[in-house]
Amino acid sequence: MKLEVKIQLLKFCSAVFNSVFLVLGLSVAGCAIWILFGKGNFLTILSSVELRTVAAGLLIIGGVVIVVSVVGCIGANGGHRFVLLIYVGFLFILVLGQLFVTLLLLINREKIERSLDAAVDQIILQYGGSSSTQDTLMDNVQHYGKCCGRTGPADWLKNSYIHSLNLTRPDVLPCSCFSSFHRSLNSSWCSELLNLTELLNGRGHNPYNQSCSDTLSVWLQENTLTIVTMDVSLILIQVLQFVVTIYLYRAFGRKASLKRSNQLTDPGHAHLDHAPTELLDYGEQNYAYQDSDGGDTDPGDPSP
Repeated sequence: MKLEVKIQLLKFCSAVFNSVFLVLGLSVAGCAIWILFGKGNFLTILSSVELRTVAAGLLIIGGVVIVVSVVGCIGANGGHRFVLLIYVGFLFILVLGQLFVTLLLLINREKIERSLDAAVDQIILQYGGSSSTQDTLMDNVQHYGKCCGRTGPADWLKNSYIHSLNLTRPDVLPCSCFSSFHRSLNSSWCSELLNLTELLNGRGHNPYNQSCSDTLSVWLQENTLTIVTMDVSLILIQVLQFVVTIYLYRAFGRKASLKRSNQLTDPGHAHLDHAPTELLDYGEQNYAYQDSDGGDTDPGDPSP
């Protein structure tokens, strides 16, 4: 394969890998922003230091990926070997950072899960208060997961409002704990018992007896798997980028070596092509022919 064709092919592969790399980097950064600053999910209310560290690490990795992709495009398109070396160094550092974040997430998964359980218990305790966002989160989990409470309906006896009713059984529950319900005005509580169904409480039918712990655990595992998958995909892309960049670096080096060789050869040819006419004539005048007796004969001598 010709060198120039090989370089163009490597440039194309580098552009493709950098594009995929950039998209994955933006996805990682978006995931980190969702964990740190998003609303409407349990991850934003967790107090886990490990999860915050993972999210911060993902945000830094996403930002660095964007910068590295730009550096890789500049080095590949411009033929700058030094920039390609910087690019390879960044790739190596990124791989180490991603391995650290992934291992930190996997090692501390149980701590993060315990932190999630504590956050859910706190929501149950304060449900019906001033935080409508957290109430909506819990309602969505129970409604779509067809479950009630973290470990079961009895968890709601710890709620401040239910506790004030002096109930010994979970006869009053959030309406999201029922398969069908009719809310009352300005209340998110429902009950199957007629004596407890007043203006303050709605009417519910067929309460869920299953706990939400399995639903929450599956949700956390899916989000963990998503983060790990993105990290592994980034690492695989970086390995391919590393290989392509090394070949591209060598190809640029070979091209530069051939160019220097041509520059050293051309001046010599140019010197011969532009030699003075006198020197050429002198060379012709001193050219001798050999006769049959083995002696030299001057072409300009008229004697036999």
